[in-house]
Amino acid sequence: MRILMITSEWPTPQYPHSVPFIVRQVEFLRYAGVDVDVFHFRGAKNPMNYIRAWHQVRRRLAAERYDLVHAQWGQSLLVALPKQLPLVVTFRGSDLAGLIKMNGRDTWQGRLLAKLSQRLALSADEVIVVSKHLLAFLPQQVKAATIPSGLNLELFRPLDQCEARQALGLPEQGVFVLFGGDPAVTGKRFPLAQRAMILLQENIQNVALIPLHGIEHIKMPFYMNAADALLLTSIQEGSPNVVKEALACNLPVVSTDVGDVRERIQSIDGCVVCGNDRPETIADGLRRVLSNRQRINGWPTVQELDERTLTQKVIQIYRQAIQKAKYPRRDDTGNDA
Repeated sequence: MRILMITSEWPTPQYPHSVPFIVRQVEFLRYAGVDVDVFHFRGAKNPMNYIRAWHQVRRRLAAERYDLVHAQWGQSLLVALPKQLPLVVTFRGSDLAGLIKMNGRDTWQGRLLAKLSQRLALSADEVIVVSKHLLAFLPQQVKAATIPSGLNLELFRPLDQCEARQALGLPEQGVFVLFGGDPAVTGKRFPLAQRAMILLQENIQNVALIPLHGIEHIKMPFYMNAADALLLTSIQEGSPNVVKEALACNLPVVSTDVGDVRERIQSIDGCVVCGNDRPETIADGLRRVLSNRQRINGWPTVQELDERTLTQKVIQIYRQAIQKAKYPRRDDTGNDA
């Protein structure tokens, strides 16, 4: 099986650690025997970038033989249409639910992208969403499979905290909170995390905030095991991998109620879903978690996210799409549905 994967985000020299979950999916698909070519482009809200990418995809499809096209994110569907081959799309969050501003309201760009994604979803042979809450944003006639981004559980696993700190050169006596995101991304709300940390420092000494940005993915398990908590203050997420990676390393999580985070952590002792977005509430959640300085039992809860298992589910989706394109389903009138 030969696949052309189209993605609007991919590692570049400027952002070498971008979208590790897409990179990992490609790697595991290849390990499973799928021949995957990746076409990546940078939309950057510039129509000319999309037009250029569309022409490049047309040339690629004309010159090479593929069995299927897999678009990552709704915006990548724009350059995959009109459909020439069986088409699969993975929606990952804001592409389907819309972009949300800091005041909690959606943006006109987000509304446009969401409406466009919802309409374009009708053109796909198979649709994947990374969390169940995204199903509500799809048109009723679109049936989708929920396949979250997976984990490399050979990499993300519990390690000795002292050894992890020594590997990173961190002092054994400090208290470290990881910030789950790029501080430069507005939607991650780094200033909110900073305000919560200032309040926290009134009760806990020697506590420091470490942003998880620009770090090689292979080093991430050391940070997860060296730290005492993960803090996520995002205003919007789909299915944040950083939370799942923390659980795989038995790291306590304190998070705003976004994406599928509540579903992931609400039943795990030692994790906190904040009831609101006030820095006092977030600081209190961190205080409760850090007062114990104990690891959680998160590892068993993420075994279903083993990338090898989820890769087989994606391959099955590919097969269904190819079969559907070969034998279109017919409605009651005898017309192609």
